[in-house]
Amino acid sequence: MRTFGKRTLGAILVLLILTAVLLTKCFLPREDSSATTATPYEESSPDSYEQYSEQQMKAQEEFDALTEEVFRKEAGTEQLSMHFLMKDPSVYGINEAEYLYAPVTEAFLEESRNERRDLEDRLSRFETALLTDQQKLTMRVLQSRLRTEAMADGLELYAQPLSTTIGVQSQLPILLCEYAFYDKQDVEDYLKLLDGIDDYYQQIMEFEKKKADAGLMMSDTSIDHVIESCESYLLVPGDNFMIDTFNARLEAVPYLTDEEKEEYRKKNVALLDTAFLPAYQGLIDGLTALKGTGTNEKGLCEYPDGKKYYKYLVYSQTGTSYDSIPELLSAIEKSMNDRLMETSEMLKNNPSLVEEFEHYQFRLTEPEAIMEDLKAQTADSFPALPACSYTFKDVPKALELSLSPAFYLTSPIDDYQNNVIYINRNPRYESTDFYNLIAHEGYPGHLYQNVYSHVNDSCSLRKVLTFPGYTEGWASYVEQLAYSLDNGLEPEMAKMLAANSMASLGLHACLDIYINYSGWDKAQVRDYLKNFYSQPDEVVENIYYSMIENPGNYLSYYVGCMEFMNMRKTAEKELGDRFDEKAFHTFLLDMGDAPFDVIQSYFSSWLVKQKL
Repeated sequence: MRTFGKRTLGAILVLLILTAVLLTKCFLPREDSSATTATPYEESSPDSYEQYSEQQMKAQEEFDALTEEVFRKEAGTEQLSMHFLMKDPSVYGINEAEYLYAPVTEAFLEESRNERRDLEDRLSRFETALLTDQQKLTMRVLQSRLRTEAMADGLELYAQPLSTTIGVQSQLPILLCEYAFYDKQDVEDYLKLLDGIDDYYQQIMEFEKKKADAGLMMSDTSIDHVIESCESYLLVPGDNFMIDTFNARLEAVPYLTDEEKEEYRKKNVALLDTAFLPAYQGLIDGLTALKGTGTNEKGLCEYPDGKKYYKYLVYSQTGTSYDSIPELLSAIEKSMNDRLMETSEMLKNNPSLVEEFEHYQFRLTEPEAIMEDLKAQTADSFPALPACSYTFKDVPKALELSLSPAFYLTSPIDDYQNNVIYINRNPRYESTDFYNLIAHEGYPGHLYQNVYSHVNDSCSLRKVLTFPGYTEGWASYVEQLAYSLDNGLEPEMAKMLAANSMASLGLHACLDIYINYSGWDKAQVRDYLKNFYSQPDEVVENIYYSMIENPGNYLSYYVGCMEFMNMRKTAEKELGDRFDEKAFHTFLLDMGDAPFDVIQSYFSSWLVKQKL
C-alpha cells in the first residue's frame, strides 16, 4: 500500500511521502518503434549529417537539463520527502529543502499550478524527433501526468489530507519513526520536523475550515473516524513508541558523545509533549468544532464539482488506458464476474472445496522464510536483482487500528540496499495470508520493483513521477502469481483463492465507482452486496464509508492489476509457445512507473518485435 503527495507534477494538494517514496524506470533495452522516430537525412552529405547531429545533441542536452531542474525542484520541496528519497541530497545538487512540510495554502497551490503550466510550455518547444528513445518515453510519461493534473485545476478544496488509514494523521508518525539518522544533522532535522508538526497540522485545519466554508466538509461520521485515528496518537508516558524508536536510532549515530545523546533524548521527549501531542489534540478539537458543517453522507459526486474531481482521481490513481469511467466500470465488472464464474465452476465440480476453504494452510507462515521462498521460486520468471537487505518490523501496538495489514517503506534512491516492511499483528488481521501479502509488499512486489528501479534507472526526474495504478497494480499482479507457486496449497484450492481474492478486490473497485461517481446510497450498496454476501449488513457500513473516505484508493490496485493481466493474456494469445514470462516482466519493469495509455503503445511495439 503506497501513496505520495507531490508538488509541481503531483496532486493538487502537497502532503508528504506516506508509505513509500517513488518507483520509476527510464530505460528501454530496445528501440521503441511506437514513438516518434527521427529521419535525419536522405542521401545527406557529411556536413548535413554533422549539422543534424549537433541539433540532436543540443536538444538532448537541453531536455536532460530541464528534467534535472524539475527533479531538483520536486525532490527538494520539503524535508521529510527529501530525506526518504535521498540519503545524500548533495549528490543530486540539492543542499537543503525549501520547506519543512510543503505548505497547505492557496498561494502555494497557485504557485504549483503556474509551475506546471510553465513546464507544459517548455516541453512543447522540444522537437521530439531529436530526442533519444529514453527521453521520448520520459516526455510522454511527463506529458500524460501534466494532462491528468490539469483536470484538477480549480478543485483544490476537494482534496482530503485527513482520512482513515491513508490520511496524513495516520501515516506521518510511522515516517517519523523511520526517519534515518545517518549523522548528527539528521537528528537535528528530525527534531525540527517534530517541532514543526503543530504548525503543519494547524495549516491543515485551516484548509479543512475553508472546505467547510465552501460546503465541502466530510460528514460527521467520517469526522468521527478521523478523530478516532488521531486519538490513537495521544501517547502516554512509559508506552511511547516515538521515544523508543528515537533512542534506538540515536545509539547508532557516529561521533556523538554521551552528553549529546542525553540532550537529544530530553529534547525529543519535550517536543513530543509541546508539539506532537498538541498537534493531534488540535486536530481533534478542530474537527470536533467543524461537526455539522458537512451534510453529505454520500460519495464525491454529491458535491457540486465532485463528479469532475472524482474523474480526476480515477485517472490520477489508475493511469488507466480506458477512455471513460463507464467503460472502465464495465471492464471491471466483466473481469470480476469472470473470476466469480471461475470460482462457481470450481465449486460445482469439486464441492469439497467449500469445507477445505475453512482449513487451508500455506506451507510457510513466517515473513522471512516466505520472502526467501518467493525469491527462489520466482528466479526464472523475473530479472535478477543485486544483493539487498530487508527488515520486517511490527506496527507499534498503539497504531495497529489506524494502519493497514502491511506496507513497504521505499528505500532512498541512493541506498537501495536497505528496505523495511511493516507487518500489522493486530488480531483483526490474524486471518490474513502472509504468503501472498509478502509477495505484494516484498518480492517480487513493491520491494523488488523499487530496487529494480533504483538500480536500472538513468533518469532522475522519473524517480519522482509515481503512478499508483502501476505500482499497486504490479504488486497485486505478482500477488496473484504467488498463488500458483509451490506454496503448500492444493492446486485447485490455490486457483480458487486467487480467483476469489481478485473478485473481492473487484467488488470494492466497482463500489468505489458506484458510490463516488453514480451516487449510490447505503441502501443501494446493501442491495448490491446481497449478491455476494449471505449477511451484507455485517459489512455494508465498513465498505460504504471506506469508499467515501478513501475515494479511488481501491481502483489503483484492481485497475492496475487488470491492465497488467490484460497485457499478459494478449501476449500469451499472440505469441503462443513463444511467450516468455521473464521477457514480458522485463519489458514491464523497464517501462517503469507510467500510465497505461503510454505503456500500451510500447506494448504493441514489443509484441511485434517478439513475433519477429
